[in-house]
Amino acid sequence: MPASPSTARAINDRLALRLLQQQGPLTAGQLKQLTGLSRPSVADLVERLAAAGLIDVVGESGEQRRGPNARVYGIVADQAHLAALDVRTEGVSVVVSDLLGRMLAEASVPIGGDTGTGPAVERAVTLVERAAKEAGVPELHTVGIGAPGLIDPATGELRDSGGLPEWHRRLVLALQERLPQTRIHVENETNLAALAEQRDGAAQDRGTFVLLWLGHGTGAAVVLDGTLRRGASGGTGEIGFLPVPGTVGLPSAVDCEGGFHSLAGSAAIVRLAEQYGPAVEAYGHEPPAARVVRQAVARGSADFLDALADRLAIGVASVVAVLDPGCLVLGGEVGRAGGADLAARVESRVRRMSPLATEVRASALGGEAVLRGALLTARDRAQDDLFAPR
Repeated sequence: MPASPSTARAINDRLALRLLQQQGPLTAGQLKQLTGLSRPSVADLVERLAAAGLIDVVGESGEQRRGPNARVYGIVADQAHLAALDVRTEGVSVVVSDLLGRMLAEASVPIGGDTGTGPAVERAVTLVERAAKEAGVPELHTVGIGAPGLIDPATGELRDSGGLPEWHRRLVLALQERLPQTRIHVENETNLAALAEQRDGAAQDRGTFVLLWLGHGTGAAVVLDGTLRRGASGGTGEIGFLPVPGTVGLPSAVDCEGGFHSLAGSAAIVRLAEQYGPAVEAYGHEPPAARVVRQAVARGSADFLDALADRLAIGVASVVAVLDPGCLVLGGEVGRAGGADLAARVESRVRRMSPLATEVRASALGGEAVLRGALLTARDRAQDDLFAPR
């Protein structure tokens, strides 16, 4: 059944807005060429979008021709403002942007393990409010939050997970209370990192890949045929619980100690490094595991990097045997620190362990991927709402 005129107009409007968002300001002629629509149809959609306040004239083309130059149209960036949060066990980072993703403010605050739930929540919420005020934003349209732990696929809420501080779950409720007009969206941090790597990072050319997150803990995100897979309980990629050789005991339902986490978590990597040399020097605010890996690469510490690659290959080979993704990205601060050197070592070991060809790549975004993924998700949600047919 053919689409109704109103449905067709809505589809065309969304297509034009997506093109303007992805490619920047365009003339009506360029929109006609990119959309394949007729000149009258493009003229109509431009008029509709301008009347709705979604686009405006931002200049004129420099093309030499008879008569006036063509008008150049762009999305009205301050039609909506967004925020993204990266919630870690030790603190929170936030960025505020306009609808085009231009950064307007950024801030972070540490939250120690001895901080009570109430004070921790208040510190995080105040951070968001302060960043919005600094950006000159009167109201946030959408907030994207990346957090460790499981997200309930039915409700979209952060589930109570063992080992994570209570303030993580309370933060979402507190933000909704303090920002009642704002849309709040929560997603697992590793899933957001994978979306960022797919959109802007190491997996831009891949519709199917797995991201192995190597940070304070371990996690994985699975993208199959361009779609993020979350699983029946939201737990796809909980690789820290994967039983593997080389650990003492087995993981339990409430503790991943004894699983892959015991080989590749931050503390395990630091302990491994200590077996191959003296403690490394401090390096800014970089996490300890990322610091030891970065310095090992710089020093050419082959023995340590080989031992680390042996450990990582155990988890990677398990993922490859089940999913055959063809590409795996070593993400998080550790994956970025190891770079192409560590990725190549892991790939060579997986090649010996599995008949399934798998390219192993280093993250292009590192620890920044969660915040970027949260912002991309917030922007997509806001555009879905603003660009929806009225």
